[in-house]
Amino acid sequence: MDLFPSHSETLNPSPDLSAPLAWRMRPRNFSEYVGQFHLLGPGKFLRRAIEADRVSSLILYGPPGCGKTALAHLIARNSQSIFTDLNAVTSGVAEIRQVITKARKARSVNGHKTLVLIDEIHRFNKVQQSALLPDVEKGTITLVGASTQNPFFSIIPALSSRSQILELKPLKTKDLLSLLNRAISDPDIGFGKLNLKVAEDAKLHLIETTEGDARKLLNAFEIGISTTPPDDAGLIYFDLSVSKASIQKKGLVYENKDDHYDTISAFIKSIRGSDPDAAIYWLGKMIYAGEDPLFIARRIIISAAEDIGNADPDALVIAVAAHRAVEAIGMPEGRIPLAEAVTYLATAPKSNAAYLAINAALNEIGSGKSLAVPQHLKDSHYSGAKRLERGIGYQYPHDFPGHFIPQDYLPESRSFYTPSDQGKEKEIGQRMSHWQKMKHASKKNGSDENKEPV
Repeated sequence: MDLFPSHSETLNPSPDLSAPLAWRMRPRNFSEYVGQFHLLGPGKFLRRAIEADRVSSLILYGPPGCGKTALAHLIARNSQSIFTDLNAVTSGVAEIRQVITKARKARSVNGHKTLVLIDEIHRFNKVQQSALLPDVEKGTITLVGASTQNPFFSIIPALSSRSQILELKPLKTKDLLSLLNRAISDPDIGFGKLNLKVAEDAKLHLIETTEGDARKLLNAFEIGISTTPPDDAGLIYFDLSVSKASIQKKGLVYENKDDHYDTISAFIKSIRGSDPDAAIYWLGKMIYAGEDPLFIARRIIISAAEDIGNADPDALVIAVAAHRAVEAIGMPEGRIPLAEAVTYLATAPKSNAAYLAINAALNEIGSGKSLAVPQHLKDSHYSGAKRLERGIGYQYPHDFPGHFIPQDYLPESRSFYTPSDQGKEKEIGQRMSHWQKMKHASKKNGSDENKEPV
């Protein structure tokens, strides 16, 4: 009694022409596989491992439609292992244990290895992932997991440490064009038997709007072909209008933690780098993808304080106002105050001096001794404060010329805030330099003793 379907039955079935085009077009060999040259180019380590049937457990990580599942099947085609696949959406611990039990029997009876593909493995919970651990470690099964989410976020450390993690890149235009041309010309699994003409601009529109997703590209192309009637001469003409009708809205890869964190990172770094065009682009991508606009607004507030600070204090005012505006008017109109704030921040003078100052102070407090509040600075607004000598010697700055009088505000000298020479902070630096000179002069003259209040 067979434990699994035979290798040839599983991996080399007769083409099912009723199956979706994207399924029929799965590569049967390396020459048909497009993209991922960094892993599968001649001489690359994964290509060598596959050809030698020496693949260890892998987690293939990348955006939808980049070829993860196709690569897993290609690995299986080049392996003498028994092959089975699971989908993490529909499989549970019971199915995992059943597969592992059969794999153990196959290994003990005839020494056969078992290759297990788990699609969308990031959807397995910790218990389900943990059920794989012992047999992955022993080599009872060779795991090939496919995930659209960063394994360092979605896979338990014990499992990721026992697997090679390989990142697949979005497919390039030339890769998608090659795949589309094969779908047009292949008479067995594509549309090569049809009297078909496809305009070049129609191809490019599909490629541009599917964001490197081969599955979405082929699905859209199939919809266009199947819904376009032939003309009187029997010709099906797939032109730009058909291409646009086949895919109504541009696809956008923005569906997991990586997309979220990477895009907001690029957004903040573009503001910090004073590139308003890049900042607006990443803002637009987040809005288009449905990112929470209040999350964006909160990040803008942080950027105003961290990266601009006192070089242009109005930046924080505008950022907070944009947040309030989005709360008040919602979307889509909220994109306008967001854009105003982003372009203002990106073009404002930059300084992280305030950010560095608070970090330095916190570091000092956390690692050094805590400084006590000097007597003359302590609160004196209560009965009995004078008896405790609270506030004695404090000098009220507004009673002196320039609203400044040299006196100590720390029991020991410290320097945390160093203004930059950008924007208004340059003026702040000049004022601080003037006050510092007054302090030095006061100490030199011996007049820095704390005095009775005037």
